[in-house]
Amino acid sequence: MNIYVGNFDTQWTDENLKNLFVPFGTVSTAHVMIDGFTEQSRGFGYVEMQDEAEATKAISALNQSEQNGMKLTVQKADPRIERKGSYKVGNGGVNPYRFRKN
Repeated sequence: MNIYVGNFDTQWTDENLKNLFVPFGTVSTAHVMIDGFTEQSRGFGYVEMQDEAEATKAISALNQSEQNGMKLTVQKADPRIERKGSYKVGNGGVNPYRFRKN
């Protein structure tokens, strides 16, 4: 199960996030989202746990708990939506613009 964790300290690393969930079961991955400009944590991340019962137990125990003076938001993550751009790229030609003669 993919779990969203929000509102934690911006100094946290992937390891801090993983260590928060380890007491509840096996953690497959833990990723803190990083800001592209500042190279610091954006204050949220995602944790992947294989066992759904362990994940549900972790969510109920950690949601609205306080860590370093901040209340965590822990919930099941929404499924990731695959988004595509509006331009055709690489899948056939794009009709070039042509001037019309009057």
